[in-house]
Formats: sequence, C-alpha cells, structure tokens
Amino acid sequence: MNKSLLFLPDISGFTKFVQTTEVEHSQHVISELLEVLIEANTQDLQLAEIEGDALFFFKEEEIPSLEKLLAQIETMFTAFYSHLTLLEKNRVCPCNACSSAPNLQLKIVAHSGELQFINVQNKRKPFGAQVIEVHRLMKNSVDSDNYVLLSEALTNEIELSVNYRSKLYHFQTGENEYDDKKIKYLYSVINNKELKIKPFAQAKKIKFDKAPSICFQKDFPVSASQLLEYITNYKYRHKWVEGVDKFEYNEKEVTRIGTEHICVINDKHLNFVTVTKAGKPGQLIYGELTTSPPPVDELYQFYIINPLTHDSCNIEVEIYWKAKSILKKVVLFLIVKRIIKKNLGKALNDLHSFVTKMEEETLSS
Repeated sequence: MNKSLLFLPDISGFTKFVQTTEVEHSQHVISELLEVLIEANTQDLQLAEIEGDALFFFKEEEIPSLEKLLAQIETMFTAFYSHLTLLEKNRVCPCNACSSAPNLQLKIVAHSGELQFINVQNKRKPFGAQVIEVHRLMKNSVDSDNYVLLSEALTNEIELSVNYRSKLYHFQTGENEYDDKKIKYLYSVINNKELKIKPFAQAKKIKFDKAPSICFQKDFPVSASQLLEYITNYKYRHKWVEGVDKFEYNEKEVTRIGTEHICVINDKHLNFVTVTKAGKPGQLIYGELTTSPPPVDELYQFYIINPLTHDSCNIEVEIYWKAKSILKKVVLFLIVKRIIKKNLGKALNDLHSFVTKMEEETLSS
C-alpha cells in the first residue's frame, strides 16, 4: 500500500478569539476563513472533516512532490492572510470579533503513512495510528502560532532537508514525545511579509458636494454599536422594513464594505452594495448604494450613528441620489421624494420599536 498524505491547517488563536469576542461575528469570521482555505486547495486534497477551527485533509496513497507540497502550503497561507487583510481594510463593524480578526494566525501540520478507513453515516473517513499522530503533532514545542510543521515520515518521503532555504521557508528540527514515542519533524515559522498578498478592491469613501436630498434624525435607547448590528445584520431587516418579500444575502458573511444584498419586491430584485463615507470622530457609518430603482441612476442611503451615552445614541439617515436626465429629476422631486420620506420615516419608527423590544427582552432574560 502506498503512503498517504495527512494535512491539517489550523487557525491559531481561535479559542481566545471566541472567548473574548462577539460569538456570532466570530463564527462568521472563522467560517469565511475556513472557506478560503478550502478554496485554496490546489492539490486535490480530500476534506475528511471540519474540526471547529481546523480542516483535516488527506490524499489517499499519494504524496505530492516537495515542490508541489510547499507551493500548496504557501497558497493557503497567502489566501488566509489576504482574506484577513480584506476583513481589516473593508470592515464597518467595530465589534471585538471584527476588529481583532487580523490577530488570527495559521499553522499547518502534515504527516504521511498508511491509512485505514471507517464508514460513519455513509461517509468514508481516515482512521488509525497515523491519524492520531498527526493530530497529536498539533501540540508541539514550536514557539510560534504561525508555522508549517512536517513530520519526519513525510520529510523522508519528499526528501526535504533541514538545509532547504527560500524566501519563505527556513526549516529547523524539532521533536516531541507522545505516548512514549518520539516523533521528529521539520518546521518553519512563516514570515508574512514574504507572502504575496492578493490585491482586492478597497472601496473609497464617497464624497458629496451637496446636502442630502432627504435627512431624518431619531434617538435610540441602545448603544451605538448595538444599533449598528441591528441595521447591518440583514436577518433583522424584515423586522423593521415593510413591503419587501425577502432579503437575499450571504448568511455566513459579516457585512463589510463591498458586501451585497438583494431586496425582492413583487418579484423585482433591487441590488444593494455596502459603501461608506467620511464622518466625525466617534461616529459609526453604514451606507448602501443601489442603481436598481428606475427613476434614479444612483441612490445612496447612509446611517450615521452618534453615541450619546453608554446605552443610547442618535441616528441620522441621509439620502443622496443622482439622476442624469431632466425627466428623472422631475419625477424624483414630484413623486419619489415624497414616497421615500414616508417609507423611511415609518422604517425608522419601526426600527425604534424593534430595538426597544429587543433591549427589554435582553434586560428581562
């Protein structure tokens, strides 16, 4: 039987991250990162299990060459830190989960050996001593949370020497004892500065040279950050926005600049994308842009939240629009403006009622 590869990417700092941050957003962040690692699989590795903050891949009776394996490792590190950079640069949420996500790190442990398999719920999964060993290797003496570790069994197969050097890899020897058995390995701490972080579209802050077409203000009995969560978490939208059949969005994603959602009204799809604009210190700003309504070419809606006390805030809602033709401008001024003001005023009142109810339930629980 040919040797198989066992390959475990593990997100470092996960336990502390979850214990000290908002649970729902931390779950979204970890889910996104795991998806990124899965998509970065270039060697046709089979996913055996998602283990909380880690992935367990294997390649049955085949081990990639040294060059291919090191390239696979670099691809995963690059994808992981590219996504963390995107989360950091385009975030709108001030919560601990979103603000501390860039502190997460990645380690990858790989091993080789003969695999056995068992069937669990009609799914074939790796089983046996090598599976136990690769998981135990996750607990090692490497003084870092950002590294790759390859067992001696694997380095012998791919002929990797401790003398191997590149811009990214500087291998060292190590060993640990598990159940009276010493397992040797080579490891390399990863210098993130040597990764070629993928470029991404970073949204610019939108500027306007005119006053908003519509503006509303209202005080809310909730903290500024919590009100932002109620507004930006689309699962709450149907609680305070009437007339929409459904909201379509990525439930596993934390809302950030560039994220999209769709309002379905009478089978018509209105597409929105998250934007932002400059504000005053202390303000929380969330904006949406749509080009879907026929009377306008662009419509911007900004929620500007100003903290008042620890558990109260004020919100300013600003509407800006752009219309190229004279006819569109006339329709906007005579008809659409009145409709938007009516709907927005009701939405703010319904949001206030929803927020008040949620806070009362929280206090009483």
